[in-house]
Amino acid sequence: MAYENVLANPNAFDFDVQQLGDPTHINPSSHEVFINDAERIIFSSQIENLNHQLKTCEKLPAFEKGGARQKIFHDPKSTRAAIITCGGLCPGLNNVIKGLVNELEKDYGVENILGIRYGYKGLTKASKHEPMQLNSSVVDQIHKQGGTILGSSRGNQDPEAMVDELQRRNINLLFCIGGDGTLKGAQAIAEAANKRQANISIIGVPKTIDNDLGFVEKTFGFETSVQVASEIITSAHHEAEGAENGIGIVKLMGRDSGFISATASLANSVVDFCLIPETPFQFDGPDGICTAIHCRLKQNNHVVIVVAEGAGQELFKNSKKMIDASGNVLKEDIGELLKQEITAHFKQKNIPISIKYFDPSYHIRSVSANAADAVYCHLLAEYAVHAGMSGKTNLVIGYWNNFFTHVPIHLATKERRMVDLDSALWRGVISSTQQDKASLQQVDFLP
Repeated sequence: MAYENVLANPNAFDFDVQQLGDPTHINPSSHEVFINDAERIIFSSQIENLNHQLKTCEKLPAFEKGGARQKIFHDPKSTRAAIITCGGLCPGLNNVIKGLVNELEKDYGVENILGIRYGYKGLTKASKHEPMQLNSSVVDQIHKQGGTILGSSRGNQDPEAMVDELQRRNINLLFCIGGDGTLKGAQAIAEAANKRQANISIIGVPKTIDNDLGFVEKTFGFETSVQVASEIITSAHHEAEGAENGIGIVKLMGRDSGFISATASLANSVVDFCLIPETPFQFDGPDGICTAIHCRLKQNNHVVIVVAEGAGQELFKNSKKMIDASGNVLKEDIGELLKQEITAHFKQKNIPISIKYFDPSYHIRSVSANAADAVYCHLLAEYAVHAGMSGKTNLVIGYWNNFFTHVPIHLATKERRMVDLDSALWRGVISSTQQDKASLQQVDFLP
């Protein structure tokens, strides 16, 4: 884990943020409290770790604090901003777009704001779609709908070609809303612009429904996803309860990290088994999931299983590694495999079961943000505009120890954040499901 590496070798991690130049313009925004670059948010909040870092590192690992600066780099009168959404859909995309537009227009007086269509492809000559002109009237009601009014796509483009397009349109401020792949693309654009000494600020807003972005405690859309997933788990529970030996399987998002599955399982305590990528499992044998399900059915006559899409990938035989346009490894369908293996297990034992399989991923991705996420989206957008107008670049807005921070993109994309199996979250899941004890009981007496 990168976090453990920071504690062990803090000097190897660069928390410094790139600045295009000296800020010389007075901030026209209505903020009465301004932040200066010397204000930092310390990486470790635990005294023991902090004492260790003070003894072992040359420079204490700490994030630059986000917020409005008294002097800014970009002149609002000549600023041309652009907003782009990339990757899969996620609750809150339109909220972020609206927040960016309103902050730029109403607080900084930026009049020229473009919405790039269909991801990074919209920044190339291959695009057939002209950017949208955005203002507060255009975005007034978009927070009520899911998806993104700009459209999205997967896959990066040539960064040099994208900088060409930015310069052709005189864009000096680009907001990239996306996850790991999007941010790596944003980093490539920032580096290409820096080589040309083009004063273009590239600011990321952290959108990954899996909540697995490094050095960012929470990404937007996660809370909404957990809420909707919890509702679907309730439906699966009703289906399982309504049949003799009923089994409800819910597959949720989570290629490499099981945050949604774990959090939704803890939020809805009807779950019997939560399977995530961070911990392997097996189908057969005394410690296998089928034996555990057998025991739980004998106890309760029904079982609810929540599984992350990236769980159990080691169980697929002769699996071929395939990559999507964003560079993500496509996962085999663990939900279907669970259904097949469980069915075969109980058929062999001549025990009738009723399985209901739920795969609500696209439904969850496309809903509008709930109230908590809507607030978070607005704040992320506000801090992104502050960072961009002050001349910061090659960063993503983070959230750490209850503060908004500036996280260099190379840190945020260094490696995926994963569920800590010793964390309160996973311990809570184990306590709620009791899944670690389910297979310890004798099943010989079971019918």
